[in-house]
Order: sequence, then C-alpha cells, then structure tokens
Amino acid sequence: MTAIRFAAPADSRALLAIYAQYIATPITFECVLPSEREFAGRIASISSCYPYIVCEEGDSIVGYAYAHRHMERQAYQWNAELSVYLDTASTSKGLGKRLYGILIRMLALQEVRNVYGCVTLPNARSEALHRSLGFRTVGTYTNAGYKNGKWHDVGWFEKSIAAYDSPPNPLVPIGSLPQDALQEIMTSAL
Repeated sequence: MTAIRFAAPADSRALLAIYAQYIATPITFECVLPSEREFAGRIASISSCYPYIVCEEGDSIVGYAYAHRHMERQAYQWNAELSVYLDTASTSKGLGKRLYGILIRMLALQEVRNVYGCVTLPNARSEALHRSLGFRTVGTYTNAGYKNGKWHDVGWFEKSIAAYDSPPNPLVPIGSLPQDALQEIMTSAL
C-alpha cells in the first residue's frame, strides 16, 4: 500500500539511502553525502515553511520531494523551487509526477505563484516530468557545475500555479495551513 505523508527529521536515514543513489551522478551537484544529522537539520529547516513529503510503500520510503525558497530577497517570496528523489527501483512509475503534483497544490494554498525546477542536462526523465506537468523551459546555465570530471549545463523550468493579484497575500508557512486540507491533498493523489 502506498502512503504519502510529511517528512520528519527521523526519516533522514531512509532519505539519505535514496539520495546516496544520486551522489555519484550529476543529478545533484552535491559531491559528498551529508551526514544523517546534517540531513535531519535540512528536513527540519525546510519543513518549517515549505512542504517536505515522503512516499511509503509498505514499511519503506521509496521517494521524497520538497519545495524550498527560490532566491532570498523578499520580493521572491511567491516563488518556490521543487526537488524530487526516488529510489531507483521506483522510477518510471508516475511517482515523481504525483509527488510534484502534491507539492504544487500545497504551494498554491501557501500563496506561491511560480514553481521552478532545476535539471542537470541532459536528463530526459526529469525534462519529461517537468514538461508533462506544464512547466516551460526558461533558460540554461551553461557549464554551471563541475562534477565527475566534466562541466554540466543546468536547465531551468517554470510553471505559474496561481493568479497574479496585486497586492499579493504574504507567503503562508505550511504549518499554518489547515491540516485537513493538506491531508486531503496527500490522500487524493493516491
């Protein structure tokens, strides 16, 4: 049985096991696997404002996704960047699309207007995921990162998820939203 729930710092070991599958690749520009303590701190920090979710099948976490602030200046508060990581045995099953969809619906409740995806190029699966959800390519950072003995380009994808009212309401932290509405989003995606 598949279940989606919010991540907790105690999930860091299981999430690191998934993330470790990507450390040797250019999919992440991180070169050294963080410690469990550091990763738990990231989960706590991100989830204090943005959704950070995991997908469980039975007793195992098979994927996770989260949103985080896209750029730091105050005027950017209505934007969020998305990330998703799946156990390699759980890819190409639509799980990434479901997790992204959940994040997008939650972010719309938070008053976010634009979501972004950052993809090391080429990455046909991730590029297809973004396009299937209506993201458009907005640009490429050429030779943006050096890993595994070569330079890599990064593509940026963008999607508008809400109207651009003026003035906009401020960003609402994920913990301030009605929990029943968030639970409904997670269960309706299954």
